[in-house]
Amino acid sequence: MEKLNPKNPIPLHIQLRDKIEGLIKEGYYQTKIPSERELMEEYDVSRSTVREAVSHLAREGIVEKVHGKGTFISSRAIQDWLSSLTSTTETIRNMGMTPGAKLVDHGTIIPPNDIIAATGLKEAYFIKRIRYANDIPLAIELQYYPMEIGEKLAELDIDEGTLFDLIEKDLGIVFKEAEQLITSGFLAPEDARLLGISETFSVLNTERKLVDQADRLIEYYVASFRADMYSFRIKLSKKSS
Repeated sequence: MEKLNPKNPIPLHIQLRDKIEGLIKEGYYQTKIPSERELMEEYDVSRSTVREAVSHLAREGIVEKVHGKGTFISSRAIQDWLSSLTSTTETIRNMGMTPGAKLVDHGTIIPPNDIIAATGLKEAYFIKRIRYANDIPLAIELQYYPMEIGEKLAELDIDEGTLFDLIEKDLGIVFKEAEQLITSGFLAPEDARLLGISETFSVLNTERKLVDQADRLIEYYVASFRADMYSFRIKLSKKSS
């Protein structure tokens, strides 16, 4: 690892802070940073320099000190830009984090009345999964498909696979556009337990209707994201007069 430059007018603790932050952003440090002694030896600096650098990172919310266990990288809020149609997996990966999924339930169902009203599906193939970012439970996803699509998906890896990619690459369906609604709310007790959070913990709910080039319904997506780990952003341009 490249040493710090004591001749640089920037104080050593600031150099070290910037170095550690850069390695976190690059994904070199995944869950925690080295101990004080390891950082002292690696960068040939004093304990006070290490402590000042780490304290800076903690104040900025980049790391969290856990007594007796070490200094861990904070859960970074994932920002989902709403200017393009992307999967949750791609959004998580673009933030430098490792996406994951766990299948909770799937099968043929009669959808709830609100889903029937939104999709016109009297019968649907249903998939429920927990989504993860760096092994941290992030969201509960519910996906409803027309039967002819759902039955084909069931033959693929719906446990950990990216459903977005499976539909495009394995089923050969080309997406056209999606209409998305975002609200705030709370989880049902069962889903809160799946995410390991309190029932009073706020979540961001999103509903998305995805269609193909022929405007046929491909997927109706309902998800609840932890509000401390996920946010939606949109870039607005002034309309020309």
